[in-house]
Amino acid sequence: YVLQALPEVVKKFPDLVYFVLGATHPGVIERFGEKYRQSLEKIVLDNNLQKNVIFFNQYVSMERLLEFVKAADIYINPYVNKEQISSGTLAYAVASGKAIISTPYWYAEELLANERGTLVPFRNSSAIADALIKLLSDETLRDRMRKSAYELGRQMIWEEIAKDYAHTFEQALLNYRHNDNCFVSKKSKDENFALPEINLQHLRTLTDDTGLFQHAVFSIPNRTYGYCTDDNARALIMAITNWNLFKNNKIIPLLDTYLSFLNYAFNEENQQMRNFMSYNREWLEETGSEDSQGRAIWALGYTCAFAPDDAILCLAGRLFKRTIKNSLSFTSPRAWAFTIIGSLYYLEYYSGDTKIQAIVEILSEKLLNQFQKNSSKDWFWCENIITYDNARLPQALITAGHYLNDKKMTSTGLKALQWLINVQTDPNEGHLSIVGNKGWYPRGGKKATFDQQPLEAAGLVDACYQAFLVSKKSSWRNYMYWAFNWFLGKNDLRYAIYNTWANSIMT
Repeated sequence: YVLQALPEVVKKFPDLVYFVLGATHPGVIERFGEKYRQSLEKIVLDNNLQKNVIFFNQYVSMERLLEFVKAADIYINPYVNKEQISSGTLAYAVASGKAIISTPYWYAEELLANERGTLVPFRNSSAIADALIKLLSDETLRDRMRKSAYELGRQMIWEEIAKDYAHTFEQALLNYRHNDNCFVSKKSKDENFALPEINLQHLRTLTDDTGLFQHAVFSIPNRTYGYCTDDNARALIMAITNWNLFKNNKIIPLLDTYLSFLNYAFNEENQQMRNFMSYNREWLEETGSEDSQGRAIWALGYTCAFAPDDAILCLAGRLFKRTIKNSLSFTSPRAWAFTIIGSLYYLEYYSGDTKIQAIVEILSEKLLNQFQKNSSKDWFWCENIITYDNARLPQALITAGHYLNDKKMTSTGLKALQWLINVQTDPNEGHLSIVGNKGWYPRGGKKATFDQQPLEAAGLVDACYQAFLVSKKSSWRNYMYWAFNWFLGKNDLRYAIYNTWANSIMT
């Protein structure tokens, strides 16, 4: 369209030179060859414009491109697509203070507003000719346009853009605390938030052929502390969950590793699980804590419910039956809860196992009695201190009550879970504020703020899910999102614990 406009312009300005800069796009060449460029060259020949048009048929470097832009008096940008949202050469021309003629695509409309350039209709050679003649005839207009473009261009240099970003971040920080949309307040608990895609790369990084490392330095495995049954049991639950959701065989090697660790953790001499193992594969104890025993039972029962093949099912089932034998001697409410949860999963597959049914009844009654004996109007809890992995206690009561058709047990679990949520809800902004491990939350005392542990947020998600399944009340589903968003920044520090770049939890 510019070439077709030139004959009229050249009549008044015979010394005009129009550069057509750049090589034909490889995709165009592949489909059509050089037909388009040849058609342009034919227009030049047909209109006797050989002295006025120069084709520079090369890809040029950024440095060379800017030399061409600086050398030009007028830059013409005749795009034919209205929805064009950017143009590097237009930005360079504006920043260089050039008189500009362009079609009114979106980006050009923004940059050339307020008479910083001349906009002409799409596919209109006559309008381009008129605009060129007007600019070439009026030096004052041309200079005014150049100055206006240059002033805008000063705002587009990186130094100024960096200042704009810094100002935006500063304002965001100042306003963040007062922005109701940034927190799950009482008004916003019904909102659903986008969840990150599942990515197992960090888990693979923290797993070697022995098992899952206990700790990491940021996202790098810390071999100093070796391994533990606790964490490998959790990892096995995760791997089984992943298999149950996606049926992707790529998870099987991880699943096998974690199950193998639990199998090796079982001490044949005392028939109990060991917990801590050094990096050089030496057990640091003969018997693990009750909580680690319970978590192993939970993971093994869960594996039985959703095992991907018979080999995994048989090993998990055999190890489950051997490990659970000592569970009735547990004194820890969390160990009871873990055992109850795992046993109920086990019974999903082995529904007729009366011995496991009896263990569920005994331990759930113990847990219920503990709540009934220890609770008061302002402290509805089974212990005199809120510590870690708290949500698993009401979760166990809810699931066991539903299984046993014990309404008292179920209602106690639901009430305890709601109370736990209430004491861990920030009173001002409504987000999850987990009890910190530096002092915990003793009865009649002050709730510690730090350090908050991710397993509490994860446990709340699971417990609220069970509450939703049993009660069918949507409020529990909303609490699931409320708890999970602790990882994404709805917490006391307003800091995203989940690192999307490393796919890890930063604590």
